[in-house]
Amino acid sequence: MPSITVKNIPDPIYQQLRKRAQTQHRSINSEIIACLEQATLPHRPSPEEFLRQARKMRQQVKGSLSAQLIQKAIDQGRP
Repeated sequence: MPSITVKNIPDPIYQQLRKRAQTQHRSINSEIIACLEQATLPHRPSPEEFLRQARKMRQQVKGSLSAQLIQKAIDQGRP
């Protein structure tokens, strides 16, 4: 398995990594791998997750908008 050496890590970043590793009960190396995975692997929600998120957003919207209200919002601020 390949390995990487990271040099000159700013102290604040190292301290944050150390805290995150402790919180997740991981070594610093394992935390760095988890961060790299999160940053590089695509996250595609399942259809069920997508629908759950859409339903949650829909519940947060109160009322409905008529075509007139939508057009008024579009035209607002235009000469």
